[in-house]
Amino acid sequence: MDVQQLFKNLKKEAECPLCIETVTNPKTLPCLHSFCLECLDRHANFARRQLKATIKCPVCQTSFQIPETDTFENLPPSFHLNRLVDVLALEDGSVQSQRCNSCDENNTATCYCFVCQDFLCASCFEAHQRLKASRGHRNVLIDHRNVLIDKLQAQDVQELIHRPVMCSQKYHEDQPLEFYCEDCKVLICHKCTVVSHNQHTMTDTQKAAQEQKMEMSDAVAKVKAEMVRYESEIKKQTDLRNKNKVEILNEEKKMTDTVEKLIRDLREHERKMKDKFREIYEAEQKHHATRLENFELVATQLKSCFERCQSILDRNLSVEILQTNHAILGRCNELLNVRKPDLYMSPHVHYLVEKKLDLMDRVVVTKTDPSKCLAEGQDSLEVKERKETYFVIVTKASEGFQCYQQDDKIKVDILTPEADQLKTDIKDTKDGKYTVTYTPQDAGQHRVEIFVNGQPLTGSPWIVQVHQHQHQFAFQFGSKGKGQGEFDGISDIDVSDKTGTIAVADSGNNRIQLLSSEGNFRREIKIDGIAWCVAFTDSGDLLTLVPKSDNKLRVFSEEGHFIKHINDKHLDDPRCLFIASDGRIIITDWSDKKIKVLSPDGNGLLQSFSAPDCDKSPDCAIYHQDKFFVSYYHANCVKVFNKTGVYLHDIGCGGSNDGQFDGPFGLVIDKYNRLIVCDARNRRLQLFTLSGTFLSKIDRKYFKNGILPFCVAINSGGNLIVGDLVNSRISVLN
Repeated sequence: MDVQQLFKNLKKEAECPLCIETVTNPKTLPCLHSFCLECLDRHANFARRQLKATIKCPVCQTSFQIPETDTFENLPPSFHLNRLVDVLALEDGSVQSQRCNSCDENNTATCYCFVCQDFLCASCFEAHQRLKASRGHRNVLIDHRNVLIDKLQAQDVQELIHRPVMCSQKYHEDQPLEFYCEDCKVLICHKCTVVSHNQHTMTDTQKAAQEQKMEMSDAVAKVKAEMVRYESEIKKQTDLRNKNKVEILNEEKKMTDTVEKLIRDLREHERKMKDKFREIYEAEQKHHATRLENFELVATQLKSCFERCQSILDRNLSVEILQTNHAILGRCNELLNVRKPDLYMSPHVHYLVEKKLDLMDRVVVTKTDPSKCLAEGQDSLEVKERKETYFVIVTKASEGFQCYQQDDKIKVDILTPEADQLKTDIKDTKDGKYTVTYTPQDAGQHRVEIFVNGQPLTGSPWIVQVHQHQHQFAFQFGSKGKGQGEFDGISDIDVSDKTGTIAVADSGNNRIQLLSSEGNFRREIKIDGIAWCVAFTDSGDLLTLVPKSDNKLRVFSEEGHFIKHINDKHLDDPRCLFIASDGRIIITDWSDKKIKVLSPDGNGLLQSFSAPDCDKSPDCAIYHQDKFFVSYYHANCVKVFNKTGVYLHDIGCGGSNDGQFDGPFGLVIDKYNRLIVCDARNRRLQLFTLSGTFLSKIDRKYFKNGILPFCVAINSGGNLIVGDLVNSRISVLN
């Protein structure tokens, strides 16, 4: 680069943002921006006259308390700017002259030696030239006006900027700052190590700077990442504003198209409606603009901090890094801890025409987003004829949370196979949920359509098949005893997805029996304790545990070979286990009445939760579609939890009517996403939707010889395998 252009760039960099002149006595604010001390004090005095106790940085608008001393003299100096001012003195006669570093007379420097890295006065320069050792050194001459009179290269200027920093202690001025005192946290020269820092821990300046540079780099990287996040948030907010604008304008056009079909008497109505839209538009745009200003302010501060810090890292000057490290880390932490403004989500605007001729149209301003709304119970794709059925419409905002808006319009159309309108009842619970109840009278496909504020619900329309689903008894096997294919209490059943093998926990005989899908005995696995539960892993291995024993999970191959023990300190009195589709192991623990989720290897506790206000122990727990379903035998219900273990609701209660239980235990989900519950003491299975709606039951007439359904599994063909704890028999239902 041309040296003249280089000096021009350096002069621009050394400008004070307040006076736009080369800085004098530069001081650095905590936000890392530097100004002339006199300019800062004038800025503070002006603010004080305005009865303000703070000033804002003119560059990034960060606020700072005005010091009680009425001056910012105690602020740290800017190492970099001071060095630039020294260099600019070579070219600009208006800047204070450099002084000789070689003698004690403090004469004006007339030369700089690049080898000795010293400014020299005329006398010292003559002596410098007489000495044989220094006669050939490369130097640059300066005249009395501080203007370069010899050729100066850009590299020479950079060397001047990077020249060693000399000690400021008296009698040490000829000593460079080569050490860093770890005890005092200051730069010192060789003489200082002997005089005032004897026996202190010393570190080479470059080594200390390198260590602190790494710390500074980490902080700067975090600031950069935060800056990128804010820029992303600004883009999101801008996109939301534009989307809001398009939505409002589209709805305005819909309104205009409707109004223009009316006669001229409606023009006044059109004008009023447009004014309403304009008010909404301006109000919403104002909200977005305010939020964008907040984002941009923080983003500007982050970017400014990043650029300042990065420039220090790029220059890689040890002294500068050491002098600015504390301030930079403080500023970085301050910016990183700034509370991020929330995105402003505009309410959705809909133009609805309810009755054109009587001017029943109106503007609906609502947070509800039809694209986010859903229907719970939509999984009820197969229902019984003449059976009251319901589902729940949940209105949600764009962010996905449930919301309620009084002006929302919910419309539900259910068409029979004959295209007749089926009567529906919509109950508004005033919390963002609308319970829709209907009773199909005939079997066949029914079409369900839902509209929220005139917009179709996601997934609408859908088809509900109305028929009476019947399970058919296939066969039964097993009896009470100790022989092969005989049982003494069937406490659990599972079926291998790979081979169709049925694993039966024969608890009274302390063993697991493996049977073919037809019920034929294959082999047994002896257990050193009560074989209470069993589950197949994805790899086809068997997993079991023994309650009130050593709390070890035991792993066997399907051939019956022992593989390993898994010791788990998180279990005390484990009862039932289930393996989720992702390999996690779900175990109910009677000791602390909790459901515990272990990692697939069984060694790590991922989750632990329990039902609130329930003193009963959980029994069987399964996981499906981000929900836990847990049976409580002694509480006569199935409790539902979300994927994080937060209790949602109960399914069922004590009793013998449909949807009620007397000793629910075994659980399974069939291929239609229906929850099947072993209602043991009522001697039946009950089927529910995943949201808890009762669908149907399989009662005593389907079981032979008084089977008491206690545990249940389902094979790949959808057949139910039902085990009887008391009578030790197994029933298969197609």
